[in-house]
Formats: sequence, structure tokens, C-alpha cells
Amino acid sequence: MNEQAARDVVLVRAIETADHAREILSEDDRRHASRSATELAQWQASHAGLPVTADTFLQQRAGQILQRLSERHAAFGAMLRRSGALKLFWTGLPVVALLAGIFMDRITDAHRVDLLSPPLLLIIGWNLAVYASLLVWRWLPFGKLKNSESTLVRLLSMGRTRLPRKLPPVLANALLAFLAEWGQLSRRLTLDRLARTLHLGSALFAIGAVLSLYARGYVAQYSAGWESTFLDAGQVHALLSALFMPAMAIFPLQGFSLADIEALHFGQTPSSSLGGARWVHLYAATLFLLVVLPRVLLAGAAQWRVNKETRNFPLNLEQPYFRKLLKALGGAPGMLRVLPYSFAVDEARDKGLSQLAVRLLGEHARLMLRPSVAYGDEPHDALREFKLNDSEATVTAVLFSLAATPEKENHGALLDHLVRASARGIAVLIDESGYLERVGTQAGGKERMAERIDLWRQFCRFHQAPATFVNLLHPDAHTLDDGAGLALSATT
Repeated sequence: MNEQAARDVVLVRAIETADHAREILSEDDRRHASRSATELAQWQASHAGLPVTADTFLQQRAGQILQRLSERHAAFGAMLRRSGALKLFWTGLPVVALLAGIFMDRITDAHRVDLLSPPLLLIIGWNLAVYASLLVWRWLPFGKLKNSESTLVRLLSMGRTRLPRKLPPVLANALLAFLAEWGQLSRRLTLDRLARTLHLGSALFAIGAVLSLYARGYVAQYSAGWESTFLDAGQVHALLSALFMPAMAIFPLQGFSLADIEALHFGQTPSSSLGGARWVHLYAATLFLLVVLPRVLLAGAAQWRVNKETRNFPLNLEQPYFRKLLKALGGAPGMLRVLPYSFAVDEARDKGLSQLAVRLLGEHARLMLRPSVAYGDEPHDALREFKLNDSEATVTAVLFSLAATPEKENHGALLDHLVRASARGIAVLIDESGYLERVGTQAGGKERMAERIDLWRQFCRFHQAPATFVNLLHPDAHTLDDGAGLALSATT
């Protein structure tokens, strides 16, 4: 699935997730989109002589839904057709860098080549520092931080997007959720694009500086030399020898001696007016070897990654939302496997879990209810016979009661064990029905419920297992965001 198709699919998922009340997309709209997408995907596959793929089906379905919403809401359709300024940014920044290199003030005097030119030395020194940082970045403390919340990355992933005022609230909320999610999903691709652009811009900036040197040389006579308060001729000779050594080793350029450097000290001899072209060639060759060539190679590597990710965007289709949709293409029904902890699931709550499985994985979904783990049992011993990574289970979730107070040595120990042992992740279901019956009608009951929910949410987040709150006696009381919380248990 390419980037554009993945973006459409993620946008449709955000819309369907936000529209849990079916305000802008009825159930008939969704079923019709699935049927039409199935027919189109099968027709395309038959025409090409290939099997039907999930990518094709989801892409066709997303196109159907977006077209229908565009017809119903003109502002939404206009926003989809509007092209952002990102393409201009990606192509314009290197051009600006080239022009900046050409017109950079004081790159050299109109009649002078400074052997210790600060701008040229700064260009070379900065790029060498960048190469060094790229080699050690991953081992630096701040280089390990995940900048998933970076404003810059989110801005570069979608551009500055303004939502139309005439959109229905549900659709506006869905778009906001999509922008946040897409910024996360496309983070790697955005960073690769940014790396490509910056490397290319740096190469073009150096090329612009070289062009500026040669352009002035055709219309003015350069006077080559140097001057320094702290460096003598020997030190300048050593510095320039090290700087120009790669260029002189590769290209047939004229070298220089200590006597040449002494003779080129400004103000000491009239011979300093000679030999400007030699130093222009040396600087140009050095900039090519140390700046232009490495930056072009780095930009090419980044572009290769961009092409790869653009053609095959890494969108995880193992999440319950996609598994539920892909049942339209056939295949075994999904299975929700539930592991209760210190929780006796009666008949009514068992039915609630079955309804939950259908909402998550489709009408043919199955429920596998495991025996409850007793309070205080050692997780390793209690789950000795439990095949956590069984491929038959689409989603595996631990079931807790909101009435229980989360304890690190019991509930936390179980979650830690499951998170470590699971190759596909683990989710958490927290049933509020028992606690709601106990405190719901009491004075301050709502506040107590909110406090307990917040406590469980923070507890599960700490143990790296996102919590989904449900009411098993009234399964429709909560929206499940099509398994947003449970999705982690189906990721690979």
C-alpha cells in the first residue's frame, strides 16, 4: 500500500471511529462501501490475474467512503482536493540554499581570496561536525529520545491544515484525530524527507559558494593571501596542508610550500597579488570532496528510504479494525481471548464479552474465555499451560474489575509477565459494571468512578498495557473506538 492509499485508509478509520453514533456514515453506507470495495478488488485481481489483497480492498473501500463524504459535505471535499505547501517546501528549500550560497555576503572580497576565509572554513567545519554527529547520534543521551510529539514532525507530515468551519462536529473531531495519528505513523517517512532535503540543501549551498568564487573570478582579479593575529606562517601552512590534502591527493592541483605561505602574507610583499586561481581551485575541490559529495550520497540514501516507504507504507493491518473489515474478503473468523484476573464472569457478563467480540472483530467473531487467575497467584505458575502467542487468537486481553484497586505486586506482576512474554502485545479490559452498581447511586459516586478510572488508566499505562473500559452488563454504554485500546494486542 502506497503512502496516499495508507493516508486515505487511516483517515477513513479515524472517521468511522469518531462516528460511533453513525451520524455521518450510516451502517448501510459502511456495508455498501465494503461490498463495492470487494467487487472492485475482485475485478481488478481477476483482470490482472492476481489474488485479491487486503491493500486493494482497503484502498477501494476508503475511496468509496471519502467520495461519498465529499459529495455530502462540500467543505470536506474541497479540503481533500486542496494541495498543501509541503511539496513546495521540499523542493524550494534546496533552491533557497543554492541561492544563499551564491549570494552569501563576504564569501570573499571582490578582489581577494582569503586563504583563511571564515565562511569557507565554517562551511567545511560545520559539515564535518554533522558527519561526526551522525556517527555517534544514537549513542548520545538526547539522541535516544523519541520525538513522537515533535511539533515540527507533525507539521511536516501534513503541513499547516485548517479545518473548514462548515464541517459537522463529528467530522471535524475525526480530522483532528487523523492529523495526530498520521503524524505518528508517518514520522519515519517525514524524518527521511527532512534528512534528504537538508543534505541536498547543504550540498547546493556549497555549490553556490563555489559558483560565487568562480563567477567573481571571471570579472575580477583575485589577490590571494592571508592575515592573522595569532597564527604564524608555519601554523597556517600546517592548517592548509591538512585541509587541502584530500583534494591534492585526488586531483592534479598545484601544491604550496611554507615559503609560498610566507610570501602570501598580506602587506609583506607584492607577490601576494599572484596565484589567486590556485587557491580557488583548491577550495572548490575541497568543498566538493568534503561537502558536496558526502551530502549528495546522504541525500541519495535518504531518498532511497523515502521511495521505499512511499511505495510500501508500513501500515499495520493486524489491528482489530482492519481484521473486522477484512472479514468481507473471507477467512477464519476473529477470536477474542479473555483472561480474567480475580474475576468471576457470570452468564450476563459472558454475553457482554461475546457482544464485545462482535463489535471488535465482526459478526462471526468468537469468544474464548479462559479460567480466572486467582488473586495472589504467581503469574508464571498460573499461566504455565497458557499459550500466550497462540496464532488462533486475534486479540488477547486481561479482564480486571474496576472495583479492585490495582496493586503492583499482583495486578502489575501479571501485566509485566504478559507484556514480556507476548510477541503480539497484550490489552486490558476493565469492567465497570460491578463498581458502578455499588457506588453509582451514592453521593459523590461519579467522582469516585472518575478517580478509580484515572487510577487504572495510569496504572496500565505504567505497565505498558493500554486500558479499555467497558460495561459488560451494558456493552453499548462505551464506545470502543473500534478497538483502539485493544489494537496493541494484535500488533506484531
